[in-house]
Amino acid sequence: MRAEFTGEVLDDDTLMRILDAAHRAPSVGNSQPWDFIVVRDPDTLTRFAAHVADKRVEFGESLPPERARTFEPIKIEGITESGTGIVVTHDDSRGGPHILGRATVPETGLYSTILAIQNLWLAATAEGVGVGWVSFYDAPFLTELIDLPPGIRPVAWLCVGAVHEFQETPDLERFGWRERRPLREAVHWEKFAPDSSV
Repeated sequence: MRAEFTGEVLDDDTLMRILDAAHRAPSVGNSQPWDFIVVRDPDTLTRFAAHVADKRVEFGESLPPERARTFEPIKIEGITESGTGIVVTHDDSRGGPHILGRATVPETGLYSTILAIQNLWLAATAEGVGVGWVSFYDAPFLTELIDLPPGIRPVAWLCVGAVHEFQETPDLERFGWRERRPLREAVHWEKFAPDSSV
């Protein structure tokens, strides 16, 4: 979701239902390493949008000319248009030093936070609410912007709001950036095999 936001700010009851669904995500050792910072202050939204616009320009300038032309019309964010940003953070120390299930695969803590984001996204979609994940930013900038304490990592800025419509085809496919990979190429049986098919 980027260009589809109506500008109508999501009501608090709907927002809290969506956040409740996110908070019910499974997590390694029941550590629940996430937090959700709801950002609606117009100044903060504008400052973050300006930062993201600068990062978009930097990325565009790094591309070969043909890819830069493909990238140019793609809208990458709806920060001010959505009216609500949700910054999802990760606290790797949540749950203490001995988290059940994380001893041999420490990344499962971060994976848990990602599951909360997916729950949020699915709940929002069920409510008819659009979500867009902004990933053009420097983490230190966002950390300072919303006063994150040491050890708390920003994982996602999600634009959340009412939308005119849901696109049938994701923007990156519609604009020719990259096609969706067929399921048959992603499913493997017993061992990884590049030519595996369903």
